[in-house]
Amino acid sequence: ISAHWLTKGTAVTMVDKPKTIHDFGGFPDELFKQQYPALGSPEYAKTVINTIQSTKVLEDYEWGFDHGTWSVLLNMFPKADIPVFQMSIDYYKPTQYHFDLAKELLSLRSKGVLIIGSGNVVHNLRQVRWEENAKPFDWAIEFDTIVKKSIEDNNPKPLIDYQKLGQIANLAHPTNEHYLPLLYTLGLREASDKFHFFNDSIDMGSMSMRSLIFS
Repeated sequence: ISAHWLTKGTAVTMVDKPKTIHDFGGFPDELFKQQYPALGSPEYAKTVINTIQSTKVLEDYEWGFDHGTWSVLLNMFPKADIPVFQMSIDYYKPTQYHFDLAKELLSLRSKGVLIIGSGNVVHNLRQVRWEENAKPFDWAIEFDTIVKKSIEDNNPKPLIDYQKLGQIANLAHPTNEHYLPLLYTLGLREASDKFHFFNDSIDMGSMSMRSLIFS
């Protein structure tokens, strides 16, 4: 579930051999040369369609792997030897919708499906500091700390209603497409899950790379 596939309605990729999408600009040629030739997984994508009851999930035959997907998987599974499909983010729905929708996907975990939410805890490109070892903004630290504590307390409500945090929420996410994948991750949490953070850096002053695993 990537911040870079936003749709009206929720969709899943149904292609057998998804293309690698280079949906960015201004980066080194090495990034544009990257390919991630993993196979798709129409069978499991169909399982999502049949499992989710709260909304109609659409079949998509055009999308591939955007960089929110392949840039993560390239490091996790460099041989591209696992089947992968994406589910889109309906950008017209409120935050509660995304959290609740994730709960309908819980049965996939018991089938051995690894579900990844790919975004950022803080994502403000407008205030990026380009200097080396840039100091994080205070508001970025504050928002990241709130997210961390809510996860530690297993209290997702403040994160679902994050916009009630006011100005720090607006600064952390001028638009929230990079925030929404976190709500899917939180919605997939089970009471028995253990968790750990494996990254807590804030890069370029305004980009929290905080990452976590539930297992």
